[in-house]
Amino acid sequence: MVVSKSDIISRLQKEILSLGGVKTPIGMPMDNNGLSFLQHFPYGVFPTGAIHEFMCGSAEEKAVSCGFIGGLISTFLPQHGVILWISRTQAVFPHALCTFNIEPHKVIFIHPKCEKEVWWCIEEALRCNRIIAVVTEMKDLNFTNSRRFQLAVEQTKVTGFILNARPENTSTSGCTSRWKITSLPSRLADGMPGVGYPKWKVELQKIRNGKTGFWEMEWIGGQFKHTKREEIIIPMKERKTG
Repeated sequence: MVVSKSDIISRLQKEILSLGGVKTPIGMPMDNNGLSFLQHFPYGVFPTGAIHEFMCGSAEEKAVSCGFIGGLISTFLPQHGVILWISRTQAVFPHALCTFNIEPHKVIFIHPKCEKEVWWCIEEALRCNRIIAVVTEMKDLNFTNSRRFQLAVEQTKVTGFILNARPENTSTSGCTSRWKITSLPSRLADGMPGVGYPKWKVELQKIRNGKTGFWEMEWIGGQFKHTKREEIIIPMKERKTG
């Protein structure tokens, strides 16, 4: 039996991912709707059962990140479970989640009184396998608590989304990925007046066992659409200077 070079490379890549703790996803989606950014993730699948960090330096960035997270939940996660939204302030209008195909009655909002209670709520929620996703805002995300969260979801397969309210703190974290979402002017069909579809500049700053990149994306007809060719971010130390 002759084994092709591409088969050997593919097998080696899987073995390397396995050694790094990345298991072959179960129930991989057959249709990725032409989303090329999935090629940047291990096995070409959005990482579930993982912690994703979103850098939010302002109220606007937090709002657009919440919208993008809503799209991720409705696109890549099961639709038969409960979502926990943990925040000290009530900044999300539940009915607005319908834009991203999330039914408000499936979301439980929790408003802890202090940051210590936020940590406790997050960890307890991530340890509950009846929950499909936990979305939260934190001011003191560090390696220790992010690693605890990541270890919790590796057992329960819950997917966590953390809005980092202090993006200046770029210390090493145990999160699987780090994102930066920026709002872009919406595109209106045929020059019609009004508000267009949500549009973002999506920057994947870090991804474990994958590659970083950035894209322009929209939410149209209940799904993500690319509006600009993907680009790969080259770390500064790898760039050639003239």
